[in-house]
Amino acid sequence: MLVFSAIALVVVLVSQVGSYLVNSRIPLGSTVEWNSLVHLTHIRNMGGVFGMFQGSGWIFAAFSVCLIAGLVVYLLRGASVQTYEYVCFGFIAGGGISNVLDRLIYGSVIDFINVQHIPYWHYIFNTADVMVHVGLWPMLWFSFFQHDQSRQAI
Repeated sequence: MLVFSAIALVVVLVSQVGSYLVNSRIPLGSTVEWNSLVHLTHIRNMGGVFGMFQGSGWIFAAFSVCLIAGLVVYLLRGASVQTYEYVCFGFIAGGGISNVLDRLIYGSVIDFINVQHIPYWHYIFNTADVMVHVGLWPMLWFSFFQHDQSRQAI
């Protein structure tokens, strides 16, 4: 649990510093070109993933809190929790907590990472979203392959 807690805490801190810096230094709706690939565009997401259901951010915050609580219970009570689960869930929980904190502190999630030159891609996201993906995709990868290896050993 120490690994999970440490990763989640670092993710929350890094994501919240990013939100604070963007909120305090880049006016809402404006863009700063960091380089030709990444622009920092300050927008507010009052909805959920990909900006869906604008104005219903509280539903996503409540859902996130419930998911994170369930995740913590699983990690505390799980009989055979693997090390990779503590690591991956640390990234996922930290990102989720940071987005919930954005909603509580700023009234919405502060999104600002605007990747350029990708056809049909027009989404702007934040550090917390990246951290959720940093935990999610390896979790899926390990889950599929660990499961296959345990079945083959039987």
